[in-house]
Amino acid sequence: MTRPAARGGPRTSADRLARLLNLVPYLLARPGIEIAEAARDLGVTERQLREDLELLWVCGLPGYGPGDLIDMAFDGDRVTITYDAGIDRPLRLTPDEALALVVALRMLAETPGVTNREAVERALAKIESAAGDLVGAPVAVRLPGDTERVRELSAAVERGRALRITYYTAARDETTERIIDPLRMLMVGGRAYVEAWCRRVEGVRLFRADRIDAVTELDEPATVPPQARRHDLSDGVFRPSPDLPLITLRIGRGERWITEYYPCERVEADGDRWLVSLRVTDLGWARRFVLGLGPEVTVVAPAELAEQVRAQAAAALEAYAAPVGAAPSVDPAGESGPR
Repeated sequence: MTRPAARGGPRTSADRLARLLNLVPYLLARPGIEIAEAARDLGVTERQLREDLELLWVCGLPGYGPGDLIDMAFDGDRVTITYDAGIDRPLRLTPDEALALVVALRMLAETPGVTNREAVERALAKIESAAGDLVGAPVAVRLPGDTERVRELSAAVERGRALRITYYTAARDETTERIIDPLRMLMVGGRAYVEAWCRRVEGVRLFRADRIDAVTELDEPATVPPQARRHDLSDGVFRPSPDLPLITLRIGRGERWITEYYPCERVEADGDRWLVSLRVTDLGWARRFVLGLGPEVTVVAPAELAEQVRAQAAAALEAYAAPVGAAPSVDPAGESGPR
């Protein structure tokens, strides 16, 4: 059992949503258009366009049964929209729909890293103005992790200032002081990050906001060198590469969640257990990771990691063997020792 590689280039959900919203009116205006021509006009591959058309087939009105979903007809390599599910009619919001849209836009406006916050706020103002009677009381939205630290970092990034931070690196279990030149704020997987040029390592790094213990805004503008490149986060924060250590674990049923939570290079059955191979930032992180798992996990490789886990587990058991503050015992020969 192996996992297939990701198909095509990086593609975000926001990109695809924008394309799907444009796709239906585009096809309605061009019945019978060739898929190849439509793909060229929309700036996607034919394969991507066919995947988008397959997705449109399960989109439509609540109920999502026959007569509710968008429908289309194919004639060879030509496509025609035969039912648009009312997408060409002016939008009329119910009170519940208006409230849901206002909440969603407010969440988007409060999300760190939104590239065009002004456009979101303009859209929100128009909807609130038009649907004021429907929505009723003002709506306040607070995102998970929306702490004072996140708001402080967001304000500093918007002002374009360099920052001095005290940062805890979990992978190495160490705290360091750094001066960073922020590029942007991001929200990935429900966590806020500052993407910045780190002067200490001379490279672009992601700093989790909840691991920044202290921050000071400096009296100098953020200066990002021209060679700095933003991370592609379409597949998450961690991007495994061949130069990182590869570990292999034998896991039981209770630990199979690992294969869904972490990018794995290999997953195969081994009797009633699975063999899982994945890249890690370093063996120190891997040691702490394995020690935090249940008893159904065995380190297969590398041998160095297995020895580190064995040694730290033995040290922990030894610490429990002698209770703290135990009174020494005295044997007949006068030798003393722990009871």
